[in-house]
Amino acid sequence: MQGDLPSNPYFRAALAIARRLRDAGHQAFFAGGCVRDLLLGLAPQDFDVATSATPGEIVALFPKTFTVGAHFGVVIVCDEIDDTPIATEVATFRNDGAYSDGRRPDAVRYTTDPREDVLRRDFTINGMLLDPIEYEATGDLTSATLDFVHGREDLAARTIRAIGDPSLRFAEDKLRMMRAVRFAARLNFQIDAATAAAIRRHAAEIAQVSNERIRDELTRILTEGGARRGFELLFDLGLLAEVLPEVVRLRGVAQPPEFHPEGDVWTHTMLMLAQLPAGSSANLAWAALLHDIGKPATYQPPKPATPGSNQKPDRIRFNGHVEAGVRIGETILARLRFSGGDTAQILSLVANHMRFGDVLQMKQSTLKRFLRLPRFDEHLALHRLDASAAHGDLTCYNFARAHFEAEPTPDLRPAPLLTGRDLIAAGYRPSPQFKPMLALAEDAQLEGAATTREEALALVQASYPRPSPNPTPRK
Repeated sequence: MQGDLPSNPYFRAALAIARRLRDAGHQAFFAGGCVRDLLLGLAPQDFDVATSATPGEIVALFPKTFTVGAHFGVVIVCDEIDDTPIATEVATFRNDGAYSDGRRPDAVRYTTDPREDVLRRDFTINGMLLDPIEYEATGDLTSATLDFVHGREDLAARTIRAIGDPSLRFAEDKLRMMRAVRFAARLNFQIDAATAAAIRRHAAEIAQVSNERIRDELTRILTEGGARRGFELLFDLGLLAEVLPEVVRLRGVAQPPEFHPEGDVWTHTMLMLAQLPAGSSANLAWAALLHDIGKPATYQPPKPATPGSNQKPDRIRFNGHVEAGVRIGETILARLRFSGGDTAQILSLVANHMRFGDVLQMKQSTLKRFLRLPRFDEHLALHRLDASAAHGDLTCYNFARAHFEAEPTPDLRPAPLLTGRDLIAAGYRPSPQFKPMLALAEDAQLEGAATTREEALALVQASYPRPSPNPTPRK
């Protein structure tokens, strides 16, 4: 047995559930991804239990359960191990009927045969069962594993293969096509030829899946490791054109070689995705994917030189690509039903990614305002990915990072020296001019030119005469 498993609270909770089901005369196995991961020598994230017990029998055996999926034979059993709340999915062996909606079976038939349950699952590497009681006793994964679908062979061959007819598996749940890509990318496996061919045939049917489920699967591909390979597979299998056609348009869009020696916008973006480690921030990963999404719409080829002129050769330009990218990104994120908070952060990352090129010349006040953007660490991380996937020059990144880490938070966002009430007390009438007047005071504060209310007010009064019904800047 893997050395750390006995101390894993999720393993212990699932083992206790399996043992209680066995003691009550039912079959009980660990199922799905936890078995795959154990066989690969990986630490499972959770443990699911498959059993011959019906949902009613499961509920009767355990004091705290939720029957959220009882129609499909799924019960959540709740426990607490070492002060850790644990929710374990316990599913009855079943044989599914037709899938009219391309996601859920119209009807399920419970069975006591674990083989029938396995045959309705998605991929062979996820279709193995593990006898946890035997495994705890012997520590021998091989003897404790039930494998009706040659899953261990496919694990050894590093292959993603649908169980049975791949077209039928994908008809049952269209999202399985994207799951095949995710597993292949995360595990660095190949997709079996017949399974890949079925995905290509049925790729357009992914449109039947809800945008929320597509969003979540794309996020997993971006953040579980192997993001570049995942998106290359999505493209090769015809899925990317269905779920993110805007990203497909990055292909073949040339860039100025003096700034992007790596090649076109697609290549640059894939190089950025290749740097994303497993566990990356979802917002950072989406921003890496979308940061140059406005370039295809704003591509301008080099202008030919005027004959006989001494003008320098022109280059490819993308004037306004950031603004276009924000608009296109907003459309994509709305379509995929992102939350307001996530949308705001991803779009902020896209909107500000080019500003790093100016940090060496920024005034102190401008730099400090830049550094105090919410979650600026993600802005830094995006720029590092961007520069590393292009010219490789990290000068601006190192400068911004050094200032960000050196500046105490109060210095980036100090309490204002001057407020609107102070301006009114000084004889100014409230007007739209208050905004630039207060901005002037804040600039001086951030630059260190004003350290007191009186100094800030004197600077404002020098530029804006007072009192005046409609103060205007002094020329």
